[in-house]
Amino acid sequence: MNDYVQQITGELKNWQRKMGRRPGLINRLSKKMQTKINSYIPEKIHKAVTTAIKQMVRSVLFGAGITTSKPNTKDSLEVKERLIEERIKWYKTTAAAEGGVTGAGGILLGLADFPLLLAIKIKLLFDIASMYGFDIKDYKERIYILHIMQLAFSSDEERRNVYLKIVDWDGHASQLPDDINQFDWRTFQQEYRDYLDLAKMAQLLPVIGAPVGVIVNYRLIKKLGITAMNAYRMRLLSQ
Repeated sequence: MNDYVQQITGELKNWQRKMGRRPGLINRLSKKMQTKINSYIPEKIHKAVTTAIKQMVRSVLFGAGITTSKPNTKDSLEVKERLIEERIKWYKTTAAAEGGVTGAGGILLGLADFPLLLAIKIKLLFDIASMYGFDIKDYKERIYILHIMQLAFSSDEERRNVYLKIVDWDGHASQLPDDINQFDWRTFQQEYRDYLDLAKMAQLLPVIGAPVGVIVNYRLIKKLGITAMNAYRMRLLSQ
């Protein structure tokens, strides 16, 4: 084991402890409150939002791969990660600029931020997967990308549930249905929406919308990048 692998193994273990940690009291209370609020929302609205996010994510999942490079199977892990970190920096800057523009445009442009940022996130994950050497043409690799999204943007309880699924990804992947429609889109959209609601609502406000959009989008992409790197490290180092 070389020095670089030793270094990232320590980082990975710290990340795994965080992912596997049971939710604390405050998080559990917050989750119960959010669940209660969701129970007041009519079922037809839940179904409409689930369908909208499902179609949005599916369209990006099956469109982003067109411009994604071939899997990098030649470079060392250290070289791959240096390239990936540079790519994440570029996406952080891009997302921050997008958040600033839509935040400055009021409610209408602020609402447009949701699909734009979602597309940026998924395209980033496609790039990271390919740069680590994984073939995103494989349907199950795209499901893994959705799991990474859940790890980054879910409550502590749901995050832990997802983490326990991907610890043994090969075993879990062998049991996945062949139809992406059978993915749990309802949980995905609720967790994703609940996680982002508070931060992104401030982006719709006049005057402060632009700086909020810059800061929030930058931080969201940063978190997603860190989550993705460790999620793929976990698979590579276990091999």
